[in-house]
Amino acid sequence: MTDGHPRHPAGGADADVVIVGARCAGSAAAIALARAGRRVIAVDSARFPSPTISTHLMWPGGLAELARLGALDRVAALGAPRLPLASVEIPGVRAVGGYSAVDGISYAMCVRRAGLDLALVETARAEGAEVREGCRVTGLLWSEGRVAGVEVNERGGRSYALRAPVVVGADGRRSTVARLAGAADPYLRRRDGRACYYAYFADPHESLRAVASQWRQGAELGTAFPCDGELTLVLLMPPDARAPDFRKYPEKEYDRTIDELLPGLAERLRGCARRSRVFGAAGLESYFRVSAGPGWALVGDAGHFKDPVTAQGIRDALRFGRLMGESLADTDLSAGEVDAVLAEGERRRDRECLEAFYWTDRTGRADPVGPLDVEMHRALRAGPALMTRFLDVYSRIIRPSEALTTPRLAGWTARALLRPGTDRPALLRFVARTVRELRQERREAHRMRRYGHETHR
Repeated sequence: MTDGHPRHPAGGADADVVIVGARCAGSAAAIALARAGRRVIAVDSARFPSPTISTHLMWPGGLAELARLGALDRVAALGAPRLPLASVEIPGVRAVGGYSAVDGISYAMCVRRAGLDLALVETARAEGAEVREGCRVTGLLWSEGRVAGVEVNERGGRSYALRAPVVVGADGRRSTVARLAGAADPYLRRRDGRACYYAYFADPHESLRAVASQWRQGAELGTAFPCDGELTLVLLMPPDARAPDFRKYPEKEYDRTIDELLPGLAERLRGCARRSRVFGAAGLESYFRVSAGPGWALVGDAGHFKDPVTAQGIRDALRFGRLMGESLADTDLSAGEVDAVLAEGERRRDRECLEAFYWTDRTGRADPVGPLDVEMHRALRAGPALMTRFLDVYSRIIRPSEALTTPRLAGWTARALLRPGTDRPALLRFVARTVRELRQERREAHRMRRYGHETHR
């Protein structure tokens, strides 16, 4: 048990924990460790503030994680508006609702990553963590079959070793730590159905800057999230098959998609002006990696990534980075205790994230708007409490299956089948496919809960 006072690492180590990556997950772990008096060094190849590709929306559950880290005030000072309302719209149906509170927070926020990540780094330093910028990890140090530190190359050429009994990889989807530890190949993966392209718009519509909005039409999906700098983040998530068009003419295809394929979003942006180039990513894959081994662990996107369509990545990075830091801080850093804590952290992540992973996979498919979507949106519009219930899934207050229940699905299916014009054979095929997938997901979840990942190691 730590007493909150700084300690000197034992055995000639440079730190109790070395963290590779100092963005959301890495800073969260560093904050928790330093707050408990542990000597922690985080290294990152970036120099902050530094942007990174991200959709950067946080639901109340994500903001609550910032508050637990003591970083919410710094983040709020960046000027992003509070978003107490969410709007979802398909042709002919728009539903608007609010959130349940998480630790007293009942609004979302969209914060550009350069400012968000810097606020987290500053919070980590204020707690006593050392953050070294412009430093790239090039290797792992090993001792008696355990990771015992990292090899670092500073921007400018100097190379050195950092020794620690624990190395945490918080270095993103292309994690160097995962690759060097032999964990880069996921044991569970799904190809994402949508690509992501976003830009920032000057937004004069003050009356609309309290709403996080989504539009779907056909197979297209677009969002508008007011953010800091008096801007609005406009994210398009077209079917991944359209990615070649965006790669060839990104701005032209981005503007065309809004103007011709998403008229509701085009109307929202009337009077707004694009103030950035188009940023994008395509060919994404969602996954779980083995994320704990002798002396090493992975957090954030390094260990687990979900399609950005449900905006869960920042929340999970903050939460599981913090929980790992708190758990490690409460050990004597002996090999057996460290490995047990890291393995339990991985199991906890999987228990909390697996259902959200499958839900996000289904949500992110490029299926066109169908009759079930129509019935669901009509139900959300008619029932503000139901709308809040569905938003609670995004905040991770409840599991997806607690909102998208079997009776609700059955009722919407029955109404859709009775509605004139419904393609009944197509709807029944879609429902049958969904039921098969839900059964398969439950079997996989049961196997993972019962047996863990021994078969993947």
